[in-house]
Amino acid sequence: MQLTELFSEFETLHAKHGSPKLNPIFGAGKIDNPKVCLVFMNPTSRNIASSKEWSGILAPWLGTKHVWKMLHTLGLFTNDKMLDEISNRKPKEWDEAFAEELYSEIASASIYVTNIAKCTQDDARPLPDSIFKEYLPSFNREISLINPEITFTFGNQVSSVILGRSISVSSYLSSEFEPLEIDGNSLKIYPTYYPVGQGMRNMGKATERIKTVLHS
Repeated sequence: MQLTELFSEFETLHAKHGSPKLNPIFGAGKIDNPKVCLVFMNPTSRNIASSKEWSGILAPWLGTKHVWKMLHTLGLFTNDKMLDEISNRKPKEWDEAFAEELYSEIASASIYVTNIAKCTQDDARPLPDSIFKEYLPSFNREISLINPEITFTFGNQVSSVILGRSISVSSYLSSEFEPLEIDGNSLKIYPTYYPVGQGMRNMGKATERIKTVLHS
């Protein structure tokens, strides 16, 4: 469920840019031609797996709720029982077995979830473009190796860094995409409103855009 061959690159960058008190967080899900890839910004200490006491999978959004609810609303994550568990568990009630089960479900649903930067921060203060750009060569290898059918990049900053030019997600309201060539792979990038954290107010716009793309 993870590209372990890239871990050392990401760990080196985490040592440079992440909190020394926290674990880096890697992408996870279906790693062989998933239907959907979701690309967020960077992990924070809200992820229960960032704790040095955690011994399970180091994957995005563990111990949180909103992304999983969004995927359920979109019909991408259909395990109602597991969503109830996510909704009812407090962050510290997540355990390694439940996290592994969740990402097994995500992989089975042909979804891969990642952040452009894997350096975990103590809080949600934004990172400068320069840090995201340091991750870009490793991220490009990651995205090329998994070779997704559809890639949603969340937010102006993430989309702009990945595509190499200034992007406004408000310009992409239907099924428009940007082509991206990496290592001979032609990828479809769909810039999308950031739907969590400070972007929660844009959750409706993000889900509407994703629904349009998935059903086009």
